[in-house]
Amino acid sequence: MRFASAVVAGGLVLGAAACGEAPKDDNTAAGTGGKKYSACMVTDVGGIDDKSFNTSAWKGLEEAQKANGNIDIKYVASKAEADYEVNLTGYVNQKCDFILAVGGLMEKATKKIAEANPNQQFGIVDANPGVANIFPMQFDTAQAAFQAGYLAAGMSKTGKVGTYGGLPIPPVTIFMDGFADGVAYYNKAKGKSVQVLGWDKATQKGSFTNDFAKQDEGKKVSDTLVAQGADIIMPVAGGSGLGTTAAAQASGGKYSVIWVDVDGCDSTPNCSTLLTTVVKNIPDAVKEAVLKAAGGEKLQATPGFVGTLANNGVSIAPYHEFDSKVPADLKAEVEKIKADIAAGTITVTSKAQPAK
Repeated sequence: MRFASAVVAGGLVLGAAACGEAPKDDNTAAGTGGKKYSACMVTDVGGIDDKSFNTSAWKGLEEAQKANGNIDIKYVASKAEADYEVNLTGYVNQKCDFILAVGGLMEKATKKIAEANPNQQFGIVDANPGVANIFPMQFDTAQAAFQAGYLAAGMSKTGKVGTYGGLPIPPVTIFMDGFADGVAYYNKAKGKSVQVLGWDKATQKGSFTNDFAKQDEGKKVSDTLVAQGADIIMPVAGGSGLGTTAAAQASGGKYSVIWVDVDGCDSTPNCSTLLTTVVKNIPDAVKEAVLKAAGGEKLQATPGFVGTLANNGVSIAPYHEFDSKVPADLKAEVEKIKADIAAGTITVTSKAQPAK
């Protein structure tokens, strides 16, 4: 949840870095020869090693460069929200061909700089500023979270599953809406009454840490959900969720966790407790956009890119250590749900969904 975690992190360091520095080549992969197509990325305050949005977006640039050796990539890491405009402007001045902003928190700054430089191509992950020269890459995570909710309902032994967020904002609640609807779909299909603790889709009220970094806050919320009977929990709270995965691992199997954004077996130390992850396929979205732009294609801001189950923009990760524990019939049902959502037979709705 880089969009959300930056809200907290940025607030903490804003005063210390009121004036950002012009972008430096923190990392570059330039080749030799003629004119290169330059793709330049500005991270949000989470940094390049956040194992989330920034890491994923950079991976997309690296993959684009592997596919087209004429692409030159580099990034600058923002230390505070005040750096966003400075760093974006720095890359405009360096005449980068494609400037990528990472995370919805950068939407306002990106819109401002893009409007001031209408001939400059920008891209942004997890936002849509609605400006002609910004290519938006968004993700309908409610669809994959619906699968995860169905899976959780099918795996629960207590008949209670839980979810909680960092803050009640769209990039968070979209996951929670999809999860709740997946549980409801399971109940209707099976004549069951599995409960969702921590979120009420109808009222849009639920449990939140109000933080995206403090693991003790995540543990505190999930401890409450477990005390209420939940045996599977989906935190949508960035680093705070690590408090839940660590506690789940320490519980010796009392409960398990569904992670979000990047496969938790790659991004957390607690793979053994993870049933699956609701994944945003940021690398492929970024790779495709940069390759198209480098090939001379005009990127259309409308409709931009919206990741869905149908285009593999969102998915659920492999079951990893739970693979042998998930019944074959449940696996098949979860796959059938993917096919039905992709075909439009099942419609997943959330107030937080990006427009398609």
